[in-house]
Parts: sequence; structure tokens; C-alpha cells
Amino acid sequence: MTAPLSFEALKAQAANGDVDTVLVCLVDMQGRLMGKRYHVQNFIDTAWEETHCCNYLLATDLEMATPDGYKATSWEAGYGDYVMKPDLETLRPVPWLEGTVMVLCDMLDHHTHEPVLHSPRQILQAQIARAEAMGLTPMMATELEFFLFEQTFDEIRKTGFRDLKPISGYNEDYHILQTTKEEHVMRPIRNHLFAAGIPVENTKGEAEAGQEELNIRYADALACADNHTIAKHATKEIAHMHGHAASFLPKWHHDRVGSASHVHLSLWRDGSPEFYDKDAPHGLSELGRQFCAGMIKYAPDYTFFLAPYVNSYKRFMKGTFAPTKTVWSVDNRTAGFRMCGENTKGVRMECRIGGSDLNPYLAQAALLAAGLKGIEDKLELAAPTAGDLYEDSDAREIPRTLRDAVETLRGSDMLRSAMGDWVVDHYTRCAEWEQEEFDRVVTDWEIARGFEKA
Repeated sequence: MTAPLSFEALKAQAANGDVDTVLVCLVDMQGRLMGKRYHVQNFIDTAWEETHCCNYLLATDLEMATPDGYKATSWEAGYGDYVMKPDLETLRPVPWLEGTVMVLCDMLDHHTHEPVLHSPRQILQAQIARAEAMGLTPMMATELEFFLFEQTFDEIRKTGFRDLKPISGYNEDYHILQTTKEEHVMRPIRNHLFAAGIPVENTKGEAEAGQEELNIRYADALACADNHTIAKHATKEIAHMHGHAASFLPKWHHDRVGSASHVHLSLWRDGSPEFYDKDAPHGLSELGRQFCAGMIKYAPDYTFFLAPYVNSYKRFMKGTFAPTKTVWSVDNRTAGFRMCGENTKGVRMECRIGGSDLNPYLAQAALLAAGLKGIEDKLELAAPTAGDLYEDSDAREIPRTLRDAVETLRGSDMLRSAMGDWVVDHYTRCAEWEQEEFDRVVTDWEIARGFEKA
């Protein structure tokens, strides 16, 4: 495994001509990398300390529109600057781009140099600090599911996103023959990410034609989110370089299963897993039970952070391996929360609610906020459920639309206490805007259904 670069190593690589470009990146509300390309010498001379960006980058939508209603920034306030403060611990090679390295930045107020509270990386760091104050280290892993298509993004865009053709013709779940046909894309993804310091474990075919899964080894929560974000970005770039589009849209066709991003998490103390107790039921400690009880109790409050767009909710359908209920079960993929590693030191909870479009910093922060509240309140974990949870009428439903999730987010006392009113109000406005944009559009489905027959 190639370790992320030291600043001294970067200086040496710049001096011998191996590196000429530094990607200086922030993570926006949608979990995308935004930023600048620096000549390496300018980065070494000055920009390693800080650079600047327009503060609208943390108040836009997927289309980079500038919605009104944000307190953080507006036309009236003039759209000023934020400071991008490089975190040199994230400095790393970008092997799929010639002569290029990358660094992630924390966002600071231009005038006070205090953290920008609604910055995704800061939101997660704040919840990690809560755990650390209890002597706990959150450990997490995410699974990245996505679809590969025959054509590139640019070619697909020119068709109006019609007649999409996945790279394979049949369900390729765990399929070695079909995934061999895709190795011209997936092998570079694995190897380039590994060389960039991302601890890739494996890739596999998923449960639909053209669907892939990328698995990255567990790490501390901030490293996990960094790894996820870089891996998602790299997957799109590498697929494009090989003539294909990699899409993380959760539900691209109503007849196809959706793409998820399951989050595995546990808490450690002094290097040992704190969720494990060999004498407890299922090997899950009392602290682990309290944490999981909090995650489950408050799942409706934070669903927006796991499913941030209108399309996200099209994935929640029975019989598709996407959950519809906020209950837990032991190794049961129909539940919103699945215990993995029962009666082992690897015992943990997998949250299966999140879609492939989630921002990992926000999702992990929300899960932590809920779980830590469970510990603080010493919540009791209900007995595990069993069987086909899709058919369990007594189990509580996941919010089924973005509109519902907006309201549970807005009214969440737990999240307001854990993250602050400023953060909750900022992301409530983000969710409202997404719904407003969808509501004003006439869809192809409506026209085809009612043009003649209505």
C-alpha cells in the first residue's frame, strides 16, 4: 500500500519533475470534489497554507444553481470567500492523472478563520469529537455501488439521457465471467485507488446488469469518508478515460434495482472493539446496544442525510434488497439495519438505508449523532426482527419521499442538539430546494400517461 504523501516527499517529487499539478479540493454539500489545480511550485511556496474559494460552493445544488433562502450566503451578502485550509494528512498521489497529487481542505471563515459549521467535513469532525470526548473512536466502512454504461457521460448527455445501455446484459451478482469483461475499467479503479492510499479490498458484480460494487477496508470515520469521496470521484474519471460512464444515481430505471451505499460502523476504545462482549447476546455489548438503539430510534430524523434527492426514494421498494423499515435483524438483508459479525470481535451494525448518492460525511455524522444520543440516554435495544421485513406491518417505515424526510429533519430535536440549528436549517433549505425544483418540472411519465388519455 502506498502511503499518502508527506509534504517533504512532494517537494522532492516536484524538484525531480515527477509532479507538476496539485488538486486542492473541498467537499461540497453533495459530496463532490470542488477546487483548483495548482502548479506544484506555487502550492509548495504558498498555497499549502491556505487558498480561497467563493462561499457559494456550500450553498448550491447539483446543477450549481444559487438558490435563495440560505443564511450562510446570498446575492444580498455578495457571495464572499471561504478559506480552503489544506489538510496535509490527506496529501496523496493521483495515479490515474499524470504528474498529479491531491489534497483535501477544511473550510474556514475568511474573516475569523473559525470552521465553517455547515461544511460536510466539519460536521463529521464535530461528531467524531463528541465520541472522542467519551473515549471512543468511531470506525466505519462504506460500500460503493454504481452502474457502468456502454457510453461516456458526454455521449449519453447528447442523447437526452435516453436509451441507456448498461455495460452488461444480465444480473452479474458475484459473476466472474461477466466481470472479467469489465476488467478494463474495474482493474484500473482498484489499482489506481490502492496506489493513491485508498485501502481497496475488492470489487464485485452486483445484483443487476451493469451494476458494480467497490469495497474499501474499514478505517476511522474521517478517513472512511475521505476514502469514499475520492473513490467515487476516481471511479467516474477512470471509467470516462476508458469510454464509459459510471453513475451513482440510486434508481436509473424503474424496472432495475437501485444502488446503495451501506455504512458499517462500530466504536473502539484504546484500539479494541467496544461493541464486542463475548458474554452478551449476539456478542453485542451494552454500549453497542445503546448506540444501535439510538441509530434506529432516530432513523427518520436523519433519513435526508442518507437519501438527499427526489430520486433517492425511488430505491425503497420491496424485493430489491433496499430496505423499507427502520428495524434491525441479525444478518438479514430485508432490514434497515443488519447486524454483521455476530458473536465475533467484528460485530457491528450495517445501515442499509443509504443510497449511492449520499454524502458520506453527512451520512456518517448523522449516524454518529443518533448513536451517541442512544448512549447518552442509555436507550434499550429492541429484540431483533426476523423473516421478510418487507411484509412486517408492525415495523416502522423509512420516510418514503423527500418531502417526508424534509419534515422529519426540520423537526429533529436530536439533530438540532447534536449539530446545531444553523446546520439543520442549512440542510433543510437544501432539501426544500431539491423538492421545489422537482415540483415545477413536467416529467416524461406525466406526458406519456395523460397527453391523449386525460
